[in-house]
Amino acid sequence: MAGSSHGHTPAAWTGVTISFIGFCIAGVFMVAANPLGFWAGIAVTLLGGVVGGAMKAAGLGMPKQQPIRIQAPAPVAKPAPAEVTVAS
Repeated sequence: MAGSSHGHTPAAWTGVTISFIGFCIAGVFMVAANPLGFWAGIAVTLLGGVVGGAMKAAGLGMPKQQPIRIQAPAPVAKPAPAEVTVAS
């Protein structure tokens, strides 16, 4: 994956960093048995995805690659079957 530059954008780094911080917050409050703090950490984790998506929409993410279109070969016309006549 090192050659594809997958995820090496400001949008990706920011979204993952915010999500990681939210995950850590949720983990600490889960151990501390504090449901409100846990859900706050989950909210921060989800906020990371929203921020990353917004930054990508603003042009700070990887550009979408256009699909390569390959033209199909033209169909080959089959000869019409010959009529068979039966002599009676």
